[in-house]
This record gives sequence, C-alpha cells and structure tokens, in this order.
Amino acid sequence: MADIPNIQWFPGHMAKTRRLIQDQVKLVDLVAEITDARIPQSSRNPELGKWIGDKRRLLILNKSDAADPNITARWIRYYEEAGIPAIAIDAKSGRGVQQFLPKVREILSDVIERRAQKGMVGRPLRLMIAGIPNVGKSSFINRLAGEKRAKVEDRPGVTVGKQWVAVAKDVDLLDTPGVLWPKFEDPAVGERLAFTGAVKDQIMDVELLSMRLLGWLREEYPQLLLDRYKLKEEETTGLEEYELLELVGRKRGMLISGGEIDTLRAATMLLDEYRGGKLGRLSLEVPPRKEAGV
Repeated sequence: MADIPNIQWFPGHMAKTRRLIQDQVKLVDLVAEITDARIPQSSRNPELGKWIGDKRRLLILNKSDAADPNITARWIRYYEEAGIPAIAIDAKSGRGVQQFLPKVREILSDVIERRAQKGMVGRPLRLMIAGIPNVGKSSFINRLAGEKRAKVEDRPGVTVGKQWVAVAKDVDLLDTPGVLWPKFEDPAVGERLAFTGAVKDQIMDVELLSMRLLGWLREEYPQLLLDRYKLKEEETTGLEEYELLELVGRKRGMLISGGEIDTLRAATMLLDEYRGGKLGRLSLEVPPRKEAGV
C-alpha cells in the first residue's frame, strides 16, 4: 500500500473549545463522549480525559449502522470491561438512541437518589456532549430533542459556541463544538479520521487518501469492493493502488478527453460512498486483545 500520509489539523477555534470544556465541565453531572463506531478508538480525543478529570462518562458509538456489527459488539465489551459504560447507536436512523437516557439514569442513580433525599426532585441532570468533528453530535441531540435544535451539517467544525438543550423533563444537554488534538502520534489514526471525514478534505491529497482506502478495502473487505464497483477478482490482481483507482473510475465511466480516467472525480466519489455507507458495513479498527490504553 501507499505510504500513510502525515495528517495534522488543529484549527484555532479548537483551542477555544478546549477552554470551553474545561470551564463548563464543573457544571455537569456526566460527559457523554460521542465517537464514530467505525473507528471507536481513533475518534476519541486522548486529551479529553485530562480536561474532564474524574467526571463520570458514557461512551456513545454513533454511526453504528455503517460499522461491522460484530466488531462494534466487541468494542462495547472492550470498553465495558475497562469500566467505561458504552452504547452503540445510529443517530441518523434513530436506532439504539432509546438506550441513552436509561443508561444515563443508571450511571447517575446515586446522584438522583441523593437529590431526592434532599428534596431536589425538580433539578435536571446536566450532561455535556463532547467529541471530535463529524461524529454526529448535533444529529444525536436533534434525535433526542425531537426537533432541529442543533445545527447539523455533514462537514467538520460546524457547531460553535455553546448551547443547552432540554431533551427530557429531567435532562439538559450542553452541546460543544468538535475538537481534535494538536498532533496525531500514530499516522494511522490521522488517516482513519480522514477516511471518515473528521478532517477536512481541503487539506488532503484526496487521490492518495482514496488509494489508501482502496488498498485497505482490498485487504479487509474484498468482496464488498468487488460487488460495489462490479469488479472481477482477476481484474484487480497485481494492480497498484493508483491502477485500482483508475479501474474504479473506468467502471463508473469517469473519462476525460483522450480517454483518460478522471481519477480526482473517482477518488471523491469513492470517499463519498464510503462515508455514506454505500460500500456496506465496514469497521476500520478492531479492539486490542488486552484492556490497555482505553
């Protein structure tokens, strides 16, 4: 496969978000951390734990309809065994979202009981929603609230500032903008984030990224790749990744003058179809065998 590109993206507004989270976390009872179920670990900001301290946490694996269900189940077990409550949902379809409030009340049962004993029955639980860009925080809040309360757009970095949203009589959510971290120590993490759209395509070599994705698909989900682009196995044998991209473009009729393949158009199409779940249910990473580094 082509070399992994060294991807870094830390816009200035993300430093502001870091300060916002650190300032507001003392006001909340729990932090709901939303990740992308296709890359549950790579889509977790390693700095978040430092910012929120010992605040209770619930991990939400969103976009689970686009992830391999068997691998998602393994991730849920992995986190639960490490002492981190976790649920899998798909905010777009609504699947699994009904687990959220009961799980929150379960985690905070002692807080609820203590407030009841003090006569503070009407006081709502206050939760912070945190996560990196483009994992679906706004879609999740809108699904819970039942209306378009948070701005939704399929590109990273849309939510700015802070907004409280009431999602039940006894639960308020604080939405926060998506925030990455200054340096991806593992280049594979940056690449996975780029595959899923958490890093803006404008800073990427889209053709190189799509070639990397094609190489990964050929290794991990070869039949899905063949089926989606109507390829024959013998056609792809021995091809370099750029040649594979050309083949996909040719199959989709993406020709320019002189009969050449429009590889940029093919690359953009491939990434869009992967992100839109059109290639099938694919997970880009699996949990490690040992419970370490969660």
